[in-house]
Amino acid sequence: MNGVAAIQSALNSTKFLLTWLVGDFSDTDLLIRAAPNANHVAWQIGHLIATERFHVEQQLPDTVYPEFPEGFTETHGGSNARENSAERFLSQRDYLEWFERVRSITIDAVSRLSDADLDRPAPGAVAGFAPTLGAVLLLISNHTLMHGGQVSVVRRILGKPVLF
Repeated sequence: MNGVAAIQSALNSTKFLLTWLVGDFSDTDLLIRAAPNANHVAWQIGHLIATERFHVEQQLPDTVYPEFPEGFTETHGGSNARENSAERFLSQRDYLEWFERVRSITIDAVSRLSDADLDRPAPGAVAGFAPTLGAVLLLISNHTLMHGGQVSVVRRILGKPVLF
């Protein structure tokens, strides 16, 4: 397995994990927080979707994603992390469809890279902790995993079955 394939595998596995973790959530379940000051699951999933697109477009500007629904990026930005109004957030089905759509485009963009491309310096603010394109792409995968851990705690709060 080369570097490109390894990154695709990481992106696919964390896509599967997040989808599995919230697959049995209701729209109301998405508004539960793992702790009083934690972000609820709806915000976290939207945040993952928006930040993935942002980082990939910075690194691979030829990657084309569909336009988000009006206000999506703002709703899932830091200033709305404490928002509880259900009307501002999407349904579980819509979040999973957007997550699948964005992640599939990202994985496809990675398929057009060479292993040498992964060593390219990363532009932008992310370069301070992900200095290469490969590191940014792995960060996207790890970001999903980190939020998946918070979603796992919400599963326990809701009394959902343990998945693994």
